[in-house]
Amino acid sequence: MILSGREIHARMGKDIIIDPFKQERLNPNSYNLCLYHELMVYAESSLDMKKQHQTETIKIPQDGLVLSPGRLYLGRTVEYTETYNLVPMLEGRSSVGRLGMFVHVTAGFGDVGFAGFWTLEIFCVQPIRIYAGVEICQIYYHTIEGEFDVYKNGKYQKNNGIQASMLYKDFVK
Repeated sequence: MILSGREIHARMGKDIIIDPFKQERLNPNSYNLCLYHELMVYAESSLDMKKQHQTETIKIPQDGLVLSPGRLYLGRTVEYTETYNLVPMLEGRSSVGRLGMFVHVTAGFGDVGFAGFWTLEIFCVQPIRIYAGVEICQIYYHTIEGEFDVYKNGKYQKNNGIQASMLYKDFVK
């Protein structure tokens, strides 16, 4: 089951933490999250899953930044979230998608117990000007049935900013 907006609001400070939280961003069954003022891009054009890669940070100026098609941009949410006893999910807003911009190419699924900022995998099909602070995506919550383990020590847990892929760590095992 997906939580209603009213249930999301009722669980704030308990099962759900969104900081900062603004009532006007609450939807019938989700909450809109905003784009932080920085993006990250990979410095290399060819990537290897087994290697850590150099990145560059791009600040989004007040008058916006035009994204180029065919390039992956990593962003993050302004909001820090924590979720307990629920599965958090992230989706791009339809108004953003209708402009040909995809906010999370593959990683919209969170784990029970996730705490941190959401890294956004941003890709566009044509040039688009973006702005810091725009309501770019929405978080919603599924209930979970059965006994479960809480996500505590994953490589992306308790992050403080945009995170590049750490898939290379999986090859070290």
